[in-house]
Amino acid sequence: MVPATHYLALAAILFAIGALGVIIRRNVITMFMCVELMLNAVNLTFITFSRFLNQVDGQIFVFFVMTVAAAEAAVGLALIVLLSRRTDTLDVDQANTMKW
Repeated sequence: MVPATHYLALAAILFAIGALGVIIRRNVITMFMCVELMLNAVNLTFITFSRFLNQVDGQIFVFFVMTVAAAEAAVGLALIVLLSRRTDTLDVDQANTMKW
């Protein structure tokens, strides 16, 4: 059986990669994928604690996080498509104002 520390270490690494991606990268789609990676790291943490504490609460939280992530993906991708049509770029620095 794999210890919980391995799962938590993997979740921390995934979250750190996602956070660095949001901070360093300037492409909107890449930043969006990094936010999704961070949400998946949080889900892995919830599942790990749910499994090792023998409670269902973590799995219920994962269900809600996945629901919010799906809604965020729909709205976020719609905004990205609108941004790319209006400004002809996906660079955050060039499209940092809402004035078109």
